[in-house]
Amino acid sequence: MEKELDTLYYSNEDDRAYGLAGMTISLAALNAIDRVSSVTIDTDGPMISFSHQYYYSGSPSVSPKSTWDHLINNFYLTSAMVVSNVLARSIVRLGREVPDEIIGRIRSEIEAEGEETCSLEKDEIDALFDKMMLMSRRIFCNPRIHPAIQEFARVISRKRTLSGMELADELHLLQLI
Repeated sequence: MEKELDTLYYSNEDDRAYGLAGMTISLAALNAIDRVSSVTIDTDGPMISFSHQYYYSGSPSVSPKSTWDHLINNFYLTSAMVVSNVLARSIVRLGREVPDEIIGRIRSEIEAEGEETCSLEKDEIDALFDKMMLMSRRIFCNPRIHPAIQEFARVISRKRTLSGMELADELHLLQLI
């Protein structure tokens, strides 16, 4: 089998579709699909555009705890999207486990981001990472839902761009939410 997931870069359009499907499914599993305004496979930049709900809005009227919770939640969502992207591409698309080296690189990046962005301690980041890996593995290691994930990746490839509402409809039709 070709070594398609030896790096974190997309090898082709099919790989991109599975990555985007994985990220979107993780957002749905975390009840955050309403934060997506659209997705597109035809961009070199971020494939997901978020609604204003996702972004931090520093305001004196918002409590520091609320701001902190929002920041941690977004860190968790973003990290879960990265993990789910890779799991969908490897486990569902290629039918094999993600190489330990790739998981290690992702974990290192998530640790650095958690320390820098959220000032989290290593044990806090480890707990979040383990929680998101467990959630993502429950989804992407379940062979019963692989056909729905594969169909969702085909829908993304065919339609190219989907609004947040279209995403929710497609995920609902495929019984992924």
